[in-house]
Amino acid sequence: MLNNTLTRIKTWIAGLVLSAVVIVGHTAHADITLPPPAERDVIEVNIHGYDQLAHLFDDLNYTLEQWNAGERVVPRLFLQTIPTVWRDELADQLTVEAKKRTFFRTLGPLTLLANEEIALQQRALREAIDNNDSDIIAELAKQYRVETAPDDPATIAELEKRIAPVPASLAMAQMAIESGWGTSRFAALGNALFGQWTYGDEGITPKEQRSHLGDYKIAAFDTPFGSVRAYMKNLNTGSAYQEFRDKRAKMIANEEPLSGTALAETLTRYSERGEEYIKDVKAVIRQNNLGHADDAVLDDGPYYYLIPKGD
Repeated sequence: MLNNTLTRIKTWIAGLVLSAVVIVGHTAHADITLPPPAERDVIEVNIHGYDQLAHLFDDLNYTLEQWNAGERVVPRLFLQTIPTVWRDELADQLTVEAKKRTFFRTLGPLTLLANEEIALQQRALREAIDNNDSDIIAELAKQYRVETAPDDPATIAELEKRIAPVPASLAMAQMAIESGWGTSRFAALGNALFGQWTYGDEGITPKEQRSHLGDYKIAAFDTPFGSVRAYMKNLNTGSAYQEFRDKRAKMIANEEPLSGTALAETLTRYSERGEEYIKDVKAVIRQNNLGHADDAVLDDGPYYYLIPKGD
């Protein structure tokens, strides 16, 4: 299954580099991202409630029993918007354990898709280095906010450090904390799962905005995937997360598996709560056995676009 996934990524790269990147005056002008799936590969599923979602999980053999048996291949389920019923109704109707399972099984695939996109960008970088393609290197440098010249060895070194995956366990734990398990006002109004700030752009104004910090807002997104993608880009480019990238690079160089628990220790600047926040992130990973998610991959089946109805 993993080999098939890598083959698909290589196919995407071939088409992407040839057709999606427009070169004008030796400057690349298109982001290198995953192309959308073909229409024939998408199944839209209108979701009217928890029971229907639970039946879909069973039909796809996406169950707790299979997960506990070591099955780490996850169906391509992609929630298209955060249902307001998660905040207004569902959270009160389910047990804590059922709410957690619903949250992780519904939103976890988004973290795997975001890492697939990063894998595609890693492949693009390797091929650009092999082919001495400064246009692709320049575009990746723009995407990942590396300001040195494409032909500077420091650019390659920095891109290799920045274009790397974020462990799913870490992303899922932070997502749960920052979004209140998908029930926060920001999640409901703007698919905002990680509490990312923005200035001068459209976003959601906090009810208790701290005026001494400026006119900040919480970034809103068209889809939950947009929030996950932005979160990973934040960790991979933000100056506050240099320690995260350094530690991850050492783990990769030493051929160590990337551990969400280990890398969480580098994110004291993610929250004003510092070390207490890190304790909470690690506790969510531990209590929910999220470490197993770091070994998960998306299957080669169709994309299921989950469309909440009745909000």
